[in-house]
Amino acid sequence: MAVKVTIVHNHNHADRLRRNNAILRARSPDTGRQNSQTPDPAQLLFHTNCGQKASIINGGRTALRPHATDDFNHGVVLSNRPLHNNEVFQVRIDKMVDKWAGSIEIGVTTHNPAYLQLPSTMTNLRSGTWMMTGNGVMHNGTTILDEYGHNLDRLKAGDTVGVVRREDGTLNFFVNGVAQGVAAWNVPPNVFAVVDLYGQAAQATIVDEADTVPLPGEEDEVLALTPGTPCTQQSLSDLRFHHLHGSNALITNGGRTALRNNSRSEFNDAIVMSNRPLRDGELFEIAIQKMVDRWSGSIEAGVTAIRPENLEFPNTMTDIDYDTWMLSGTAIMQDGNTLRNNYGCDLDSLGAGSRIGMMKTARGDLHYYINGEDQGVACTALPAARDIFAVIDLYGQCVQVSLTGGSGLIDNSLSVSHVTDKSLPTPSPVPSVSHRFHSICGKNVCVLGDGTRAERNAGYGDCIVFSSSELLVNEVFEVKVERLDPHWTGSCHIGVTSIPPLEAPFLGGGLPSSAIDLRSRVTWLVCGSEVLRNGQCLRENYCSSLERIRAGCRLGVRRDSDDTLHILINGEDMGPAASGIPKGVYAILDLHGSITALSIVSSSVLEESDATKPPSVNSESEEEEDLEHNGDPPPALQLHSLHFMGNHGKNIQLSHGNRTATRVCSYNQGIVVLAQPLPRLFLFQVRIDQLSPLWTSSLSVGVIGVSPERLNFPATAAAIKRSAWVFQRNAVLFNGAKIRDGYGPNLDLCPEGTCVGLLLDSSGGLHLYINGLDQGVGAQDLPELCYIVVDLYGQCEQVSIVTGEVQGANSHEGHIPGEREKADMVDGVKESLCWLPPDPLALLSCEYLALCLRFKELLLLPDGYFMEDCKLCVCHCESCHKLRGDELYSKRGDPPREYAEPTGWCSFPLRLNPRLSCTQYKKWHIAYQGSSAGSVRRTLDRGELLPGSSCILTSVPMKSDPQNGFPPSEPNVLQSREVQSVVLSPTLRYSGLPDFCPKVMFRDPRSQRTLGAQVALQVCVRPGSYKMGPPSAGTSDLLDPRIPSSEVEWLTKEKGATILRGLLVRVE
Repeated sequence: MAVKVTIVHNHNHADRLRRNNAILRARSPDTGRQNSQTPDPAQLLFHTNCGQKASIINGGRTALRPHATDDFNHGVVLSNRPLHNNEVFQVRIDKMVDKWAGSIEIGVTTHNPAYLQLPSTMTNLRSGTWMMTGNGVMHNGTTILDEYGHNLDRLKAGDTVGVVRREDGTLNFFVNGVAQGVAAWNVPPNVFAVVDLYGQAAQATIVDEADTVPLPGEEDEVLALTPGTPCTQQSLSDLRFHHLHGSNALITNGGRTALRNNSRSEFNDAIVMSNRPLRDGELFEIAIQKMVDRWSGSIEAGVTAIRPENLEFPNTMTDIDYDTWMLSGTAIMQDGNTLRNNYGCDLDSLGAGSRIGMMKTARGDLHYYINGEDQGVACTALPAARDIFAVIDLYGQCVQVSLTGGSGLIDNSLSVSHVTDKSLPTPSPVPSVSHRFHSICGKNVCVLGDGTRAERNAGYGDCIVFSSSELLVNEVFEVKVERLDPHWTGSCHIGVTSIPPLEAPFLGGGLPSSAIDLRSRVTWLVCGSEVLRNGQCLRENYCSSLERIRAGCRLGVRRDSDDTLHILINGEDMGPAASGIPKGVYAILDLHGSITALSIVSSSVLEESDATKPPSVNSESEEEEDLEHNGDPPPALQLHSLHFMGNHGKNIQLSHGNRTATRVCSYNQGIVVLAQPLPRLFLFQVRIDQLSPLWTSSLSVGVIGVSPERLNFPATAAAIKRSAWVFQRNAVLFNGAKIRDGYGPNLDLCPEGTCVGLLLDSSGGLHLYINGLDQGVGAQDLPELCYIVVDLYGQCEQVSIVTGEVQGANSHEGHIPGEREKADMVDGVKESLCWLPPDPLALLSCEYLALCLRFKELLLLPDGYFMEDCKLCVCHCESCHKLRGDELYSKRGDPPREYAEPTGWCSFPLRLNPRLSCTQYKKWHIAYQGSSAGSVRRTLDRGELLPGSSCILTSVPMKSDPQNGFPPSEPNVLQSREVQSVVLSPTLRYSGLPDFCPKVMFRDPRSQRTLGAQVALQVCVRPGSYKMGPPSAGTSDLLDPRIPSSEVEWLTKEKGATILRGLLVRVE
């Protein structure tokens, strides 16, 4: 009998492992689950069953590969028991080798280590296993997440990694105690922890439970961001991205980061939403972290009333045709249709680092914020009764975004700034204790100026310099770039090193040509935008690239009390660059590439004697006490000596003896400070010389209670967090927080030529002056020494000092523009000559004035009826009214009679009849007449209000009806009828009633919103030609608190008794 056999050799090692493990599980008495009769060990240790090349020592707490330089795998170890829910398994890397690629891997598995045939590497296991490898996550050997978190291959000895399974079945990883976010969902219970000592990782030890970090999501205050997120401040907001999203989107970092997978092959299907509805007044803000240049278009942002679980995610959110409002480029879209174009910002122009926020107000308006600046109302009438979710579409060039620390309930009047308190390092006001460079340096650099300046004299390398002493805690070592050489590329490297400068020459081979090559001890450097540790990259995209540094920019380094390294660029803290920085480190700089000269601009905080310390704003120095006892007043401030200090924002250029400040680029970094402290009862004023329509917001002014000589100024005055009082818009800020709202006029509406002033009264109260008018006390109990701060922000590009001195607390007459002269006074009332033009500083930039002007253009009235000079148009909205300091009531005429100013209206002056003389009516009274949009043209054609005209306020008799038996009049027979009266009023509260002044609806051509408008006429009335009486229409209640009801209605029948003075428009 013939027998034929075939030898089958299974080359698939993974299938063989899976089959063997299935057999072992089948033979196992507990079949993969924990034996209920065996109690869990009290301590979490490594299981004795481990990889072929691994060993367990130290009582089960330490795992190692004894021959790590000979083998790179077979180093898998597992925990001795399953992990409890919310139990953190964390290990510290003890030893590394530099022979292999790859490093430690960590995860969980459902396999019991007692019955598991361990593979060479855990990612070969094809069932029940989740592993973090590199910066990705694999499930059963297949990658499920790319770019998940910190790259494990870049960890060093001393770093820690951890894993936890939550009660909800989610899996989370930690790197150095920082939560990397949810890596997987629906992970079953009773999983064992896995550590794979792969590649460079040679030894790891379990960290005690007492040393483990809090779980993400347990407490909002312990939530941390991954390296590279835009804000490392702890966020108190529970806003996250929802776990439901588009097919190409990925949520990481505990729900704070969203990215688009395969960004170079896919450009859409990456919609993400907020995890809960937005509250009224709550800001949902994200920062763009990564862009690609492969596609057109970019991020789109908006809100929707569709819940994530009810949404079938489309390719792009603008495909949704219901309950959705989106900003795409500059277009506001509702339900896929363009609602308006040319909104205040362009999302397609934003780059990495830009911040985008959305906020729904209680009124149902949607606002967008770009880099903390409110762009205005985008759309209205969001449904109040429905939940509104934020939506981000990672479209086109935009690849990755993260929630910022600014998300949450905010104060609308303040721009959100990412600058932290540490943006303002504690300065030393003592110039004589300046930092120094050490005399030991590279061969191509020389230290000059008593150790405060370093210059490269040859080549492009060998230019390392050190600080002369160790950095103290929270001490900033800062330099200024003095000179660039455009023939070289690259830029300065800055950081700290544990190498004492005195030992540097005795290193093997001496100082290297580049600071990156310092390896004998630990050196941390920022090169470009990367953070390096002994030449190995720790972080990418840490900050804006140092290769963009230009002459005049400042670079600083600081070691904080929490042993973190911080880099400052032009005074802005870039956040923690590295952790675990030991004490006794020195600042190190490498004048590499284009930078050829640096000078130190910081001072040491070394302990100084009391004699050298500056006077404190909170306690009196000996000099102040002597001054008190002697009673000698401080020296008088000379007006001609006033000038701005040389220490200012990086975008500022001073001229005209430092009395004029100009912002030369961008929209921020425009802070200037008065060189002299502000004396009491001294009015300091600046004039706005130049505004730019390219930006929103404008000037901010205030005072600081610390010496500004060596301050590192943040991007905006609102970000100053130390002893700072700032007037911004119509609010008062203290240390960046709003302490008062609705104060004075809105500074954002001040036009060119406006004079803005500050005065500190004798009791420590700070006053704001606009065009010489005191707006009252804005802040109280200010310190004795205060320095003026002016922030040329947004639209404001240039200011000049135009200061006068105040002689007493109540004597400002010599400094108020437009003060009244006695010769112009008649019976105590200043008279207007013909048409009284408004102040030349009228608010031409007012948005309400522009809105009323657009409605006026829709009336199609001939331009010949109006004055040619558009500056004569006056807005009487609340902000403009406060800015000019107008009174609510005025008097005019002979005898003088009071009338109400047209508050809430816009006035457009009419041309005078050339046959009339100004002197004819300069002493006439002022009154108002309601009109309608349809009849105002007929009134203007007549040139005056004639009795019997077709004005809505004129009683016009009906024509006789022949059918009623009244024959028509003969052509040559004059009809006898009673002359009807024209109805006027000295207040628009009566003339503007709907009975007299009907509202007409129109669509604004710019915003496409439907609005209501009213028109009225301002007229001059000849005294004695009218009769006053109670109101004949509307309510009989008191309409105006200053105008008696018996005088609220004026009736006149005389022809020529009225002259048209101006057209009034109000829009609601």
